[in-house]
Amino acid sequence: MKNKMMIFAIITMMLFILGACTYIPANKLGSLFEDNQDSVIISGEKNEHTNTGADTVTISRDEYEKYIRFSEMYTIFDQANQYFYQETDPDKMVEYATRGLMAGLDDPYSYYYNPKEFTELWEEDEGNYPGIGVLISSNLETQVCTISRVFKGSPAEEVGVQRGDILYKVGEDLFVNASNLSEAVDIMRGEPGTDVDVTFIRDDKEITFTITRKLINVNQVESTIIDGNIGYIAFYQFAGNAEKEFETELNKLLSEGAEGIIIDLRDNPGGWVDQARYIADIFMDKGVLCYIQYRDGKKVSDEYLTEDGKIETKLVILINENTASSSEILTGALRDCAGAVTVGVKSFGKGIIQGVYPVGQNGAGYQMTIAQYYTPNGDAVHKAGIQPDYEVPLPEGDSGTYEFADLNKDVQLNKAIEVLKEMLK
Repeated sequence: MKNKMMIFAIITMMLFILGACTYIPANKLGSLFEDNQDSVIISGEKNEHTNTGADTVTISRDEYEKYIRFSEMYTIFDQANQYFYQETDPDKMVEYATRGLMAGLDDPYSYYYNPKEFTELWEEDEGNYPGIGVLISSNLETQVCTISRVFKGSPAEEVGVQRGDILYKVGEDLFVNASNLSEAVDIMRGEPGTDVDVTFIRDDKEITFTITRKLINVNQVESTIIDGNIGYIAFYQFAGNAEKEFETELNKLLSEGAEGIIIDLRDNPGGWVDQARYIADIFMDKGVLCYIQYRDGKKVSDEYLTEDGKIETKLVILINENTASSSEILTGALRDCAGAVTVGVKSFGKGIIQGVYPVGQNGAGYQMTIAQYYTPNGDAVHKAGIQPDYEVPLPEGDSGTYEFADLNKDVQLNKAIEVLKEMLK
């Protein structure tokens, strides 16, 4: 099992109901059964040769009670398939019923992926997929979707899309918000060489680009040396092989004479917790990456551990209001256990963990919030965020849309350099 933190199901009960070999109509559940204490036998017409039902299914009492609980859904399913004025799509009805189950959790981070969506999830995670080449952050309160990164060499970069642009419309009539972002992304993906019209809001004005899709190859890490002895690593997302990319770039910087490292986690929405543990382990000796609290309320300390063998280097971490999930786990661990100093503004505050699982036989999957986490020092992150040691808000009118390692405009990066230089004295 992988645990995933994210801006992106079918529960075990529904797995049994929808995956069972024999479908039992709701109108038969209450009349054709025998009570065998711990199990229930449900049958159709009597078979004279076997003295049993023509179609007999034995299920546990618990499973029978689950069928009863869903009897209204079965009734509607049957009635719609028989009497709806147009031909129905039973598979689509079941899919939307499943989506409704997840919506009933009232958790924006728990949802179902149909087979197509689940396949695309892994394609995006691996960093190779057809599209326009942007990373989008959605605000669940304002419903606004903002471009947080434009990938180098992507079609979006070629036409002039910028970090900070608000995604407003895709195609002719899909006005985008956080609730339909997945639909917008699905439209922007497509066959390489085909076009899609995308409208953005920039400086309160609409800008529409016709963008030609192509295969996107995403790098999750960039690095450079600043002032001879400061290594700067921009880390964009915990996905694909990002932890190995990070280690490669770090070793390169150290070999080039870096005496201290700035890790830029601004606008990093998170991803795989295992990757956060891998990176923390580079800078930490044996210890706890974070404490995990499940439904029973107990805090578990042995889910994600680091081992002895850390490297010795000074660390500064850049964070902002879009630093979330695994980014906050890594920040909290390195602050508490590796002496890292934080610069920027308070992080997003997504201190919960999602599990991502396959389900059924057709390639579908689901994502569900399963736990809350705390930093090694026991600090809660969810809805609280991480307050930086040096708070550096962007100047008024500065949207943060500058280029990589822009020392002329990036006041937060310049403050991080100043802080690290003092630490190196």
